[in-house]
Amino acid sequence: MADETPPDDDESNLLGDQEFRSTFGEDLAEALNLQTWNPGVDPTAIMTRFQREVSTSVQKEDRMRQVIRTELLPRLAGRKRAPPESGVFRAYGKELATIHEGLLFPGNVVAVLGTSVSHESLPLGITQIGVAAVGYQGSAGTFSQRLFRKDLTAKDTNPLREAIDYIANRHNSKTVSHREILSRLAHRGIRTYAERAVLVDKVTAEWRIGQGNPFAHELLTGSGHLSLLKSSLDVLERLVRDQQKFVFVSNAQMERGLLTLGLALDAGEYIIFETLERQSEQLLHSWRATDPRLPLAQKFVQTYGKDVLLGVFRVSGRTAPRLFYAHREHVHLAARVAMADSVLRLEKSYPLLLDVAELTCRSVFGEDGFEGLVQDAYAQAGAHLQYLLERESRR
Repeated sequence: MADETPPDDDESNLLGDQEFRSTFGEDLAEALNLQTWNPGVDPTAIMTRFQREVSTSVQKEDRMRQVIRTELLPRLAGRKRAPPESGVFRAYGKELATIHEGLLFPGNVVAVLGTSVSHESLPLGITQIGVAAVGYQGSAGTFSQRLFRKDLTAKDTNPLREAIDYIANRHNSKTVSHREILSRLAHRGIRTYAERAVLVDKVTAEWRIGQGNPFAHELLTGSGHLSLLKSSLDVLERLVRDQQKFVFVSNAQMERGLLTLGLALDAGEYIIFETLERQSEQLLHSWRATDPRLPLAQKFVQTYGKDVLLGVFRVSGRTAPRLFYAHREHVHLAARVAMADSVLRLEKSYPLLLDVAELTCRSVFGEDGFEGLVQDAYAQAGAHLQYLLERESRR
């Protein structure tokens, strides 16, 4: 298995009480003491506390923003081991308008995004993965895959022995763990791979937009599966070596240090910070030397990690900055493509095409339609509701 992020109860991932106090401003024992909890709901008291905490945090961020803008941003280009492209740059309104007219609206930019939904019951697990590719001239295609996971037990000619093995297999904690791993593989690993594979092999537009880090964790690790790793590295190699005209934009709170620098930017500015080589090498550093995936991943990172740059842009002073990833040969135009698409929905400041691709996925491969088909199949099989549990609401 891959060296995954340790679970919350792993001792290597535990923090002491002092860390809790420094983060939350109170002792853990005090937070656990029900005498300190408020009975019922008092909207006035809750809102007062919220306003005080938010105001204090925002004021601190504003002070830090000014220091970062005047003292740190001018130094980014001269950092030790920084790529020659690093620094702070500005995209002007006329440049973005040119991209609207010459690339985006004629359909020369296509965004790709995927979704996954699943059904779990005692006899069967079904995962549906859908990927949509869209541009402003319409859909460039939708693609889907469905995986059916069945509990595996050793075949036995003795019906009683087989029934006992069937129950034991489902009760075994190792089997449960493997089932969860395979579920994560289907949901994230295969979906993330499919997004990039569609972007490389099914899209013909000059520019392509994806979501997240192109060298996603689940792809560089193969999610613990050598076959996924090999397929992922092949697609990513062709993306970086042959395609080059791509930009990936993150919608998550990753790289929080870089996002803090991004908050110091004015509208229309962007930072080119570093290559993905260092970040990817850190991921591989903890792998066992005997892991058969390690030499493959290392070779890929050493060959192509330096060709992809990480940065952050901001299109409005009233919205959050966004991380972006692009090939170093086209990084400045890539930043402008992402920013030009983001200003079309200024209140979110995120590429509109990615939102359109997400809506397309939901309409074609959404949970409601999927669940309807599943329930109909159970009814046709005469099972009706006996295997359909209420949806879990707690997270």
